[in-house]
Amino acid sequence: MVAEEKVKLYGMWASPAVRRVEWALKMKGIEYEYIEEDLSNKSPSLLKYNPINKQVPVLVHGEFKPVVESLVIIEYIDEIWKHKPLLPTDPYERARARFWAIFAEDKCRDASRKAFFSEGEERKKGIENLEVTLRALDQELEGKRFFGGDEIGFTDLALGWMAFWLGIAEEIGGFKVVNAKKFTWFSSWIDNFLKDPVIKDNLPPLDKTLEFFRNYRKIQLAATNK
Repeated sequence: MVAEEKVKLYGMWASPAVRRVEWALKMKGIEYEYIEEDLSNKSPSLLKYNPINKQVPVLVHGEFKPVVESLVIIEYIDEIWKHKPLLPTDPYERARARFWAIFAEDKCRDASRKAFFSEGEERKKGIENLEVTLRALDQELEGKRFFGGDEIGFTDLALGWMAFWLGIAEEIGGFKVVNAKKFTWFSSWIDNFLKDPVIKDNLPPLDKTLEFFRNYRKIQLAATNK
């Protein structure tokens, strides 16, 4: 059977996109082999399985079935292993889940990157845009533990990077947007998400992550200011 074929995941420990795929696999109890990639010296296997953008994550299912892009991978996982569904069964609710995932990938990530990697007026604008996106997410979460209700689903995994990595960006970047008084429901969602055993047990070490992104930010700012 297709679902019983071996699964490999090519990733990089600090990548939020890789972690969200791991969360999906672990929530469904799927056994997989994890292969850590050095993105400064990419392996022949990674280049073979993802020759288009040469990035992680890459899920390889069976002998040669590579799937790329984290949200696409999570949908693939949900379609192959149908137990504990991550996407809603109702077509309208499924469409809404995909909308918020796209919203996070587009608006939230762009604003976060500008707040973290920019300086001056562009940084200020990024922080303002990030607050706008958080307000929209806060309104969507009103009255709910998670985006889909009482359990973690597709949208939560898609936005899961904000629960952990946004705090990393705030600490290193010296700004603060996640405010429990201003964004009550979003702040509550962060707490609920990070307390889930699957999520909590599969986060990168905090100190190591802070060091990695502190150095990465310095490199990016130096390249920008050349």
